[in-house]
Amino acid sequence: MLLAIDIGNTNITAGVFKGDSLKCFRRIKTGRTKTPDEYRRLFLKALKKDGLRASDIDGTIVCSVVPRIDRAVASALRGLTNTRPLFVGRDIKPGIRVSTDKPAEVGSDRIVNAVAATRLHRPPLIIVDLGTASTFDYIAGDGSYRGGAIAPGIGISAEALFEKTAKLPRVRIRRPRRVIGRNTVSAMESGLYWGSLGLIDGVIERMKREIKGKPAVIATGGFSGLIKGRSRFIDEYDEFLTLKGLKFIYEGEDP
Repeated sequence: MLLAIDIGNTNITAGVFKGDSLKCFRRIKTGRTKTPDEYRRLFLKALKKDGLRASDIDGTIVCSVVPRIDRAVASALRGLTNTRPLFVGRDIKPGIRVSTDKPAEVGSDRIVNAVAATRLHRPPLIIVDLGTASTFDYIAGDGSYRGGAIAPGIGISAEALFEKTAKLPRVRIRRPRRVIGRNTVSAMESGLYWGSLGLIDGVIERMKREIKGKPAVIATGGFSGLIKGRSRFIDEYDEFLTLKGLKFIYEGEDP
């Protein structure tokens, strides 16, 4: 079995594949001060919840946008699975052409998403990843990664309102029924949700104007479920796009 791990700024997403089947999917809060032993216990707990054993794992692959914790996670995975974790970009190349001004600056998670999307769909494509940040990536008709846009995610926006204002509370992120809130909390919930949706659709619409052809739009990320069915432009939602991309790269199936 293959253990695929996506280290994000807010969560570490882990999935175990047996062939093409995803047997385990868990999110673990990213901790920048956790020790290898703490991560090992968290990964072991996640496996046990789905009836899996560490000895079932015969390969591990990781993409990370938090270099500070890479060493601790790698040590935890070696101790847990007795395998050498392969980090995308450092140990294993994704095999997709990155045609930007500074290819090395593109986050490995965005490249992994591009690999998965071009494997599963015909380019041109726009990939929308709604996590800590909201990222928008363009894959040209020839399958090359051409760049995109980065905006604050809805979670960052919610925390900014709480931290930078004296009287606004911390609110939950949800899909409100109405745009016009009748109190401070409902007004904040409305602004966060509908404002984020407006940003998402606005960026996609402008990207589509710049792209030759008619790109399909694929959404993924922890917050993608919130906007499912509400966007005017998103064609498909794939919660496991990044994990699938890691699997394709590990197996050498990338385009």
